[in-house]
Amino acid sequence: MSTHLQVSQGDRHRTPLMSAAGYAAMVLVVLIIAVPLFWILITSFKERQDIYVRPAQYWPSPATTDNYRDTVTSIPFPAYFRNSLIITALLAAAKITLGVLSAYALSLLRFPGRNLVFLIVIAALMVPNQITVISNYALVAQLGWRNTFQGIVIPLAGVAFGTFLMRNQFLSLPTEIIEAARLDGAGPMKLLWRVVMPMSWPTLVAFSLITVVNEWNEYLWPFLMSDNEKTAPLQVGLTLLQNNEGGNNWGPVMAGTVLTVLPILILFLFLQRQMIKGLTAGAVKS
Repeated sequence: MSTHLQVSQGDRHRTPLMSAAGYAAMVLVVLIIAVPLFWILITSFKERQDIYVRPAQYWPSPATTDNYRDTVTSIPFPAYFRNSLIITALLAAAKITLGVLSAYALSLLRFPGRNLVFLIVIAALMVPNQITVISNYALVAQLGWRNTFQGIVIPLAGVAFGTFLMRNQFLSLPTEIIEAARLDGAGPMKLLWRVVMPMSWPTLVAFSLITVVNEWNEYLWPFLMSDNEKTAPLQVGLTLLQNNEGGNNWGPVMAGTVLTVLPILILFLFLQRQMIKGLTAGAVKS
C-alpha cells in the first residue's frame, strides 16, 4: 500500500516535468521552423542595401514592395505559376486516383500474389527518388519528352506512400459494414465509392494535402526535365531569377519564395483540421 502511494506521488512529480519538457521541445521546433520563414518574409520587403547591413535589421525600415515587382517583371512569373498549377494538378490527380485504387485492391480484394505486391510497394518506399534519376532521365530523353509535361509528370506518378496510407485506412474499416454492403449486391466499384470512401474522407484529405504540397515543392526532376518557361515550374523559375540577378540580390528571390509558398500555406490553413484528423485517426486505428 505504501509502495503504491510512493509510486503515485513520484508519477505526479514527474508529470509536470514531462509536460514542461514537451512544451519546451515544441517551442524549440516552432522556432526552428518559424525563424527562417520570418527572415524570408522581412527580407522580401527590404531595400537592397538593407539586406547586408551589420548588425542585421530584424524589421524592414523602410519597407518596400519593389522586390515583388522585380520578381514579376524579371522572369515570366505568370507562366511559371501556371506551369506549377498544371504539374501539381496532374500529379495530384494521378497519385490520388492510383493510390486509392491500388490501396483498395490490396486491402479489400482477393487475388493471387497480393501480399507480394504489397511488399514491393513497401520496398519502393525505402528507395530514394534520386537513385532512379539517371535511368529515368535517359529514358525520358530517348522518348523526346524533355520540356514536356508528360516528361515531368509520368516518372513522378508513383504512389507507394499513398497506397500504404490508404491501405491501412481501408483495413481499419468495420468488416461488418463491408460484408453487409457485399450481401446487398454492391460490386467492387460501388463498394468503393458508396461505402469505403465516405468512411475514409479524413484520411483521403490528409493524403491529398500531403500530395499537393510535395508536388508543388518538387524541384530536382522538373529542373532536369525543363529549361524554358513553357513547362518549367516556379521552383525552376526562382533559380533563373537568382541567376538573372547575378546571385547577389536576394530581395527578389525572397519575394518569389514568399509568392511560391503562399498558395500552399493558404491551402494548409483551410485543410489543417482534416489533415490532422485523418493522420491521427489512421495512427490510432492501425
